Amino acid sequence: MSNSVKLSVIIITKNEVNNIADCINSVTPIADEVIVFDSGSTDGTQDICIHLGATVLETDWPGFGPQKNRALSQATGEWVLSIDADERVSPELAAEIQNVIRQHSSPDVYSMPRLSSYCGQFMRHGGWYPDRVARLFRRGSAQFSDDIVHESLRTNSKIGKLRSHLLHLSYRSLDEVIEKVNLYSSIGAEKMANNGRRTSLTTALAKGFWAFIRTYILKLGFLDGKRGLLLAISNAEGTYYKYAKLWLLSEQSTRHD
Repeated sequence: MSNSVKLSVIIITKNEVNNIADCINSVTPIADEVIVFDSGSTDGTQDICIHLGATVLETDWPGFGPQKNRALSQATGEWVLSIDADERVSPELAAEIQNVIRQHSSPDVYSMPRLSSYCGQFMRHGGWYPDRVARLFRRGSAQFSDDIVHESLRTNSKIGKLRSHLLHLSYRSLDEVIEKVNLYSSIGAEKMANNGRRTSLTTALAKGFWAFIRTYILKLGFLDGKRGLLLAISNAEGTYYKYAKLWLLSEQSTRHD
């Protein structure tokens, strides 16, 4: 990288020993600094980061949005790229990032299409693609929402569009799918309950059924073959469990009133 333009890459981690080396190596050709905020890894993640030249800061876990803002506060580059440990910057995306941040007339924020894998297959339908995410921005022009999960980048700037892929190696196995369905449905239910939402078991069933129809048919998930069917089913389960958990929380709240 030229000394006139500095790029900071920020990553948040916890027990990412199977991901972090490939993640950091994918940005090494373009990053002037890599900052890792780790929330107590016990599997050697921190050692790998240090070995690869990253700056590692260990913290508690306040949630995805707040943690990314913590990492952002430590960045010193004119530009910042935020990626997750299970994401990879493709060589084409790296070249495109280098090109745009050297253009003085470029927008302050850029989104990029994210190509995600499900149980070993990259998915191009079912609502998963193109999954545009805003991750590259001039420092000071954006920050992350305070959401505990499913955070997003907040900005008042015009967002430019990159064409090359950010690769997302998500859901490597069905075990991981089930684990995340349980986690995210619980967080989603609690968030809705805190916002005063209520529901019924019938609504939970209807929401789950609609999630399957939307993913597999309306969003053409069937074109992704057998894994497209698996994805539609897991989306339906995640939606059903989120509303079913909200229903149970609602019943518990009613009993205590």
